[in-house]
Amino acid sequence: MRTGRTLLASIMGGVIAALAAIGPAAAGEPLKIRAGYVVVPASMMPVLFIKKDILKHYGQSYTVETIHFSSTSPEVTALATGDLDIASLAFSSFGAAVLNARLDDLRIVADGFQDGYEGYFSGAYLVRKDSAIKTVDDLKGKLVASNGIGGATDMGLRYMLRKHNLEDKRDYTLVEAQFPSMRAMLDERKVDLVSVVPPFAYDPKLAEISRVLFRMNEGLGTTQMIIQASRAGFLDKNRTALYDFFEDMVRALRWFQAPANRDEAIRIIADFTKQPPENFSSWIFTKGDYYRDPWARPNLEAFQRNIEAQRQLGFLPEGLEVKKYADLSFIEEAARRIRQP
Repeated sequence: MRTGRTLLASIMGGVIAALAAIGPAAAGEPLKIRAGYVVVPASMMPVLFIKKDILKHYGQSYTVETIHFSSTSPEVTALATGDLDIASLAFSSFGAAVLNARLDDLRIVADGFQDGYEGYFSGAYLVRKDSAIKTVDDLKGKLVASNGIGGATDMGLRYMLRKHNLEDKRDYTLVEAQFPSMRAMLDERKVDLVSVVPPFAYDPKLAEISRVLFRMNEGLGTTQMIIQASRAGFLDKNRTALYDFFEDMVRALRWFQAPANRDEAIRIIADFTKQPPENFSSWIFTKGDYYRDPWARPNLEAFQRNIEAQRQLGFLPEGLEVKKYADLSFIEEAARRIRQP
């Protein structure tokens, strides 16, 4: 009997030693989370997981692979095909995903950033300084540039013009243009108005030739521009690892926003974007930047208003109740963990 027990103990010890030697592969690999983003630093996802010494769980229960997209709409497709786990979606893309693409299991899980929140930056719509356009009404018969038809910035433009009884094709002409092209188009008088967001809004050459006609929050109020979203099946299947992921995400977000860390935070962002730090130092993480909730809580009331504006503009067949599509349990658990070490 003792020989049998000794043999069993020896075998078990060998198994444990083998598992330890093999590492996480035998005991279960960390969950690889594929997270989408469009523009840094508006979207912070790719830089939040660079500074590993402030993360508690990275490489243990999860890892992150960030994937760049040209806009938020292709992220919806990637979610639908299972090629993306967490997406950075504009309110415009979220509404279309649920009602047009029929992703009824899509869930809002965290804040990305908000436009026009209590004195923070709001998207600007600019005309030339020497332009005769002084009011929104003066845009009748003019050519305006928008970054992506149906996107959040585009809807901010359309909604403001509709408030002044101006409609696309009937009263003005709208063309699509990428943000980096806006300054040249305005400077060369190819369009009468352009739409800009950070960092393009802080281009000194653009400031020399332009002035703000109106801002996005004048039409839409506070806008929940970007949210983090995922599908319910992925959330339910990986809840334990995702609690760790969101804890680290919120912890990192708060580190980046802390004034004491600002210089290092700017260096990390500058290195990632391959731009000089001075391109960010005057505005990032100030009220000249978009608002990011320090606990990653999305503004669901603003999001609801944004969805309704989208419906009114004809981009959605019907409205939807935003709170039904929110699962904030992950960021609430993150807040509980961080506040109670």
